[in-house]
Amino acid sequence: MELEAHGPTKYPHAALLLSSAGRGWSELAAELRSHPVSEMPGLVPQQVEISIAICGRNDGLVLRTGGGERQETRPVSGTIWLSPIGIADNDIRVTVPLPKVLHLYLPARRFSLLAEEYDLPPAPAHSIHYRAGFQDELIRQIGLTVIEELRNETASGRMLVETCSLMLAARLAHSYGDGWSLKLPRSSVRRLDDIRLRRIRDYVAAHLDEDITVADLAAVANLSLFHFTRLFTATTGMPPHRYVAQQRLERSMAQLASGQMALSDIAFGSCFSSQASFSRAFRRATGMTPGQYRKLFR
Repeated sequence: MELEAHGPTKYPHAALLLSSAGRGWSELAAELRSHPVSEMPGLVPQQVEISIAICGRNDGLVLRTGGGERQETRPVSGTIWLSPIGIADNDIRVTVPLPKVLHLYLPARRFSLLAEEYDLPPAPAHSIHYRAGFQDELIRQIGLTVIEELRNETASGRMLVETCSLMLAARLAHSYGDGWSLKLPRSSVRRLDDIRLRRIRDYVAAHLDEDITVADLAAVANLSLFHFTRLFTATTGMPPHRYVAQQRLERSMAQLASGQMALSDIAFGSCFSSQASFSRAFRRATGMTPGQYRKLFR
């Protein structure tokens, strides 16, 4: 089920520039908004919200209250605000126009997964700090990756976003959680064994036209989500989402060369939301449009 953002309710005056709505993302929702000078209604978030000033200003303030705190932040580019689940943002005021602010929404289950994996305290999503006005390059880079996927859909975009949501939850838990200590356990196993790797490759090949998730692949390998992602990357030299994208690209090239399928069928079979998105991604990967590639084999 697609995760819904609460931006339309919380930011009624902000223009929506990009959105994950309709993409089928279940572990992360995203909105890129342009905020005018405005005051916003308070809201008790049902997901952890991370707001990042992509294009900010140094001549104004963002003021908000929550959890008994009043925060005044100069919204320069890269500034981050955290809004944990259950802590209402009240009296939010933006005193200068902010051209681009990315709002990311993480569900509580992402943090519960961390708690189960690393034996962390219960209710982990509620332990994230209510914080404003800091910079974190890793979070910013995750945000930029999400924006690029919003702008240019890829064949494995949902898997990429799934991985981003894990990284984001882990970063928040490690650096901005209440007394958490997130340490990756050491393992003597550094690579996937041949049997597991063959199972993963066979599964991907059989399900290329379906919505493959990292969780699906981890289940096939009978490993935890975090452990599988690390081992697969170490074994193949690429993360799971990139491997799936590569396999879909190779299959689409073969389908185009055969000339038996319509471009729209190839696009949807490669898990793109539209033929236009498929064409843009194919051109970025090969330097030519699908139509131009097909003509090479006529």
